Parts: sequence; C-alpha cells; structure tokens
Amino acid sequence: MVPEPSDAEEAVWLSDARAGDGSPGEPFVALYRRYEGRVYGLGLRLLGRRDLAEELVQETFLRLWRSADGYDPERGPVRAYVLAIARRTAITLWRRTTPEEPLPGADHDGAVGDGVDELLLAVGVRDAMRSLSADHREVLALCVEQDLSRAEVARRLGVPVGTVKSRTHHALRALGAALAERGIDA
Repeated sequence: MVPEPSDAEEAVWLSDARAGDGSPGEPFVALYRRYEGRVYGLGLRLLGRRDLAEELVQETFLRLWRSADGYDPERGPVRAYVLAIARRTAITLWRRTTPEEPLPGADHDGAVGDGVDELLLAVGVRDAMRSLSADHREVLALCVEQDLSRAEVARRLGVPVGTVKSRTHHALRALGAALAERGIDA
C-alpha cells in the first residue's frame, strides 16, 4: 500500500502546481489523481447527474489551478480547500443548469444549509475511515454500524475480547487523528 501524502506534501504540490512553464506539472496531476474520485462522488451525491458530476470535476480543478496561489496552509489542508472549491462550484453548476429547483440540502429559500455541510462532513468521515487499517475499519464497523458488543465482535472475528478492546481503542485514536487532519472536530 502506498503511504498517504502528508498535508505538508500536498501543500508543496499545490504551490509547485503553478510554478514553471505555466502548464500543469506532475504535482498538479498528482492532486488531480488523488481527489478527482472524491469530487466526482460528491458531484453525484449533490447534483444527482453524471454529466454534472463530470463537469464538477473539470471546473473544480480548473478553479484549483487558477487559485493555487491563494491557498493558505494555515487555514486548513489542501483536501479542505479542494472540497470547498467543489462545494461552491457544485452550487454554481446547479443554479446554472436547474435554476428553478433548489440544490439538494438547500432550504426553502434556496440557501445551501446543513444538508450540503452534512454531506461534506460524511465525505470527510468516510475518507478518514478509509485511511485506517483494515483491522481497525472492521472492528469499528462491527461495533458502531452493526452495534455489536465487544464479545460478539470477538466471536465474529475469532479473536480474544482483549484484542477487540485494543483494536477499538487504537482505531478510535487513529480515526480521531485522521479526522483532525481533515479539519473535522471529533
């Protein structure tokens, strides 16, 4: 498994993206590869159409390219910057293509409210969960999603209860760190 780049590495990629001959270089391509699937998935959930999700990816990365100089690592990680651009872009695309319908998650006045923010939070949490080891993801899924007791999880996994307790403890610590890296308060 290839290690995840750190926030600092991604910040360097973004600052290097505009350096050079004015064309996207390998750092920008790396950012695109890293986040295009997330932006596309966000587009599908927010916009509900593949064509708009594809346009969201293109427009988000065009805006990212144009605004790379405006990125401030003190304000948050690159991932948050990309998703913020994607969120604003999704709202623009939705209003341009379906002006009479509110964006899913918008209130009755068409203002984007908690629904979109909750969706972005869910994307961030899912991304953090993916960063955990398989053992940690599995124990959290069984404990939280299936609401099994530690004894039931131990039986299901064929491991001692102490192992389940240890994995749960370490999984929650790793998840807390992964969420903090993504700018999500746990």
